[in-house]
Amino acid sequence: MVGTWINKGANILFGPLFGGTFEFASLWWLLLVPVAILLFLWRRWRRRGSLKYSNIGLVKTDRPSARVAMMAALAWLELIGLLFISLAAARPRSGSIQEQTFTEGVDIVVVLDISSSMRAEDFKPKNRLEAAKMVAADFIEGRSNDRIGLVVFASKAFTQCPLTLDYGVLLDFLKGVEIGQIEDGTAIGTAIATAINRLRDSKAKSKVIILLTDGINNRGEIDPITASRAAKALGVKIYTIGAGKRGYALYPVDDPFFGRRHVRMPVEIDEQTLMKIANITGATYFRATDTESLRKIYDEIDKLEKTKIEVKHFTRHRELFPAFLLIGGIFILADVFLRNTFFRKLP
Repeated sequence: MVGTWINKGANILFGPLFGGTFEFASLWWLLLVPVAILLFLWRRWRRRGSLKYSNIGLVKTDRPSARVAMMAALAWLELIGLLFISLAAARPRSGSIQEQTFTEGVDIVVVLDISSSMRAEDFKPKNRLEAAKMVAADFIEGRSNDRIGLVVFASKAFTQCPLTLDYGVLLDFLKGVEIGQIEDGTAIGTAIATAINRLRDSKAKSKVIILLTDGINNRGEIDPITASRAAKALGVKIYTIGAGKRGYALYPVDDPFFGRRHVRMPVEIDEQTLMKIANITGATYFRATDTESLRKIYDEIDKLEKTKIEVKHFTRHRELFPAFLLIGGIFILADVFLRNTFFRKLP
């Protein structure tokens, strides 16, 4: 306990001087400090001489010469030297705290449905696709140390952006996603297969697909269930999201005579298939009925698939005892040299 307090005090006094922490590695040697002080006092007492005078009034009024004053100060060289040597024996050292970070990244492919039904305006601020893009962008910006890619699909599936750590480039690709880029349709199985192909050679600890759709698989040569089994074999988890309010939603229709109008159409999502896809791969199916619920789903996935970050703290020490020993030696040698030269006492 005493040693801890001593080191805390030493750190407060000398830490800023050395630009880090300061401590004594061998605290027991600090007992030499009072020994050095006692030795100094004892030597001064031994050197003290005395003469008897009948009247010292005249001596009291006389000011000592510079030489006498310097001889009096000379004794302090010995004390300072002994103190530094005693402190050197306690191994003073300064340290800088450093950390080493180890990460296990997650490889994620975001798969977005861009079929015409994603124009439905049951999500704010505009439609399902714009809401999905906005929430996916927030999800991407909240990640770190993870490679993320983007696949879009309708009747076919294409890789919009391969796995990357350059989130700026990825967000630019996401911003450019539009309905009509691909012939209309919903090829969920093909989309999964395309995303798996991007994760096939991944060495990441965790491989994840986040698939968002608002329809039923009606195009493509690959069945969604078959594709999900292939994903399981490769250790890929598929989180599925069904986007659309329950019941009916308003779809914009461009009429050549009357301009744009809105039509109420039933929302049809194959939830059973999406649940099976998620269950087969050990993930979860979510239903998003508005932008806020979609945001909560991405937040939940973000918590489930966190990157493992391990931080190790360590202190790198620099031994200071040679400097203390050198300073102490210089003071002792200066004391010995001056006593035997300039301030030598004649017998």
